[in-house]
Amino acid sequence: MEKGVLYRIAGPVVVAKGISPRMYDVCRVGNERLMGEVIQIEGEKSIIQVYEDTSGIKPGEPVVNTGEPLKVELGPGMLTSIYDGIQRPLPVLIKQMGDFIKRGVDAPALDQSKKWDFKAVAKKGDKVTGGSIIGEVEETPGIIHRIMVPPNISGTLQEIKSGKFTVNDIVAKLDKGAELRMKHNWPVRIGRPYAKKLRPESPLITGQRVFDALFPLAKGGVAAIPGPFGAGKTVSQQQLAKWSDADIIVYVGCGERGNEMTEVLTEFPELIDPKTGKPLMNRTVLIANTSNMPVAAREASIYTGATIAEYYRDMGYSVALMADSTSRWAEAMREISSRLEEMPGEEGYPAYLSTRLAQFYERAGRIIPFGTDKEGSVSIIGAVSPPGGDFSEPVTQSTLRVTKVFWALDAKLAQRRHFPSINWLTSYSLYLNTLEEWYSKNIATDWSGCVSEIMGILQEEEKLLEIVQLVGSDALPERQQLTLEIARVIREFFLQQNAFHEVDTYSELKKTYLVMKSILSYSKLANAALDAGSKVQPLLRIKSKDRLAEVKFEKNYASLLEEINSQMEKEIGVSK
Repeated sequence: MEKGVLYRIAGPVVVAKGISPRMYDVCRVGNERLMGEVIQIEGEKSIIQVYEDTSGIKPGEPVVNTGEPLKVELGPGMLTSIYDGIQRPLPVLIKQMGDFIKRGVDAPALDQSKKWDFKAVAKKGDKVTGGSIIGEVEETPGIIHRIMVPPNISGTLQEIKSGKFTVNDIVAKLDKGAELRMKHNWPVRIGRPYAKKLRPESPLITGQRVFDALFPLAKGGVAAIPGPFGAGKTVSQQQLAKWSDADIIVYVGCGERGNEMTEVLTEFPELIDPKTGKPLMNRTVLIANTSNMPVAAREASIYTGATIAEYYRDMGYSVALMADSTSRWAEAMREISSRLEEMPGEEGYPAYLSTRLAQFYERAGRIIPFGTDKEGSVSIIGAVSPPGGDFSEPVTQSTLRVTKVFWALDAKLAQRRHFPSINWLTSYSLYLNTLEEWYSKNIATDWSGCVSEIMGILQEEEKLLEIVQLVGSDALPERQQLTLEIARVIREFFLQQNAFHEVDTYSELKKTYLVMKSILSYSKLANAALDAGSKVQPLLRIKSKDRLAEVKFEKNYASLLEEINSQMEKEIGVSK
């Protein structure tokens, strides 16, 4: 290992002399051996971003170049874990030193002493390549961790054995002398290779009606949730983490407020997974990097999360990666860039902001991994916190260029207590046509038609509201008064969803479809009654229509909807 000395210090950015590293090599800085990464090389000077607070270190202290890039440890034991931005396990550090983590501490990401029950699925003499599955371990109840050959190794198995091993024990040997363990390391800034990329063709089912029906996200797709402070980004992200039908969840709390992250860390371990009935943490990895933690580690935390997500993707799992929020990540880049005295771009962000965002989001996708025919996917959902809710700022605009789903949060809806506060007029999904076939095959042939009709009514309402503000709703023609009422029913009984109600927190696709059908059935019957000469007021006062509000909170929704539909037909028949 090369040794040099500190020459200059500017916050988390330090300059070292006397070492000749490569870009992104990890260095140990100062007497406390703080961890840092080389981000610029100028002649004999190496500029390093340090992942920890640098107060108190001085020029002349030693700098050691490890010669290795920043890597994460990948193996059994990651699920249920809570890491910081550079994959140090926080519960382990708490045991070592209490609630306040000292600088320069290290702890292995995986438990080195725990013995796992390894079952070999390959046998001696098998030819294996990077990504080939050689064995299995039950990591948490119901989740099988497939032990893979690291991507850059191949050969013929000379020896493989089942039994109880730690992650450091050798479980197999190849003819070329390579020894395989249950864990391997991978550099965070390099995407893991795969055999083939596929088109995203099935939806990531979230259980949130506004997402599933109006603005669906495909598995392997990318979505952005921008919104001002207090509009409900974190709650929306947490709802997606809790209920989306991905096999594995990686939640990156990047630069969020400490109390929000505390809620996640205390709430998630108690949540029950609706699919298995077991704790949700069994399939979750949490990465906590709050706003008061060192700024450089925030920049690394996004890549750490992406690498862990890709690792589970390569086993053939569907992974959802929540990044909350990429604005804090961009702010960390801006801070480091200004300390490097780089030429600032728009609003002081570095000129390479768009490229970095694109590189991160491009790590999503539905793929066929090497060495197996199982397909895996990584879906990335990134929250963006534009200052003052200004969607024209650089981070939001750069994100929109690379994402295909835009879930725009609206502070006005949040103030009116309409949650999730997704603005249905500014949001969009470019996966609607791609997923149409899946919905018609698996849910209902007229799913897309219902969605189009609902969107049409909401857009019509927006036009009418401008007139209502001038003349009042009573001055409108009868048909338009009816349209306003149908739109209100859609907003209040369909789009609004209570994240804290045990039934309404999750709405399965069948329920979402049946509620849409009932609302459209009311629309059809009421419009037909108007054509037949009925007055609008009795149609607006129909009691059965208001009972649709009960359906959201009802487990046995199908029979209730049948009852409401037949009651509506009778009442509208009477109002003729």
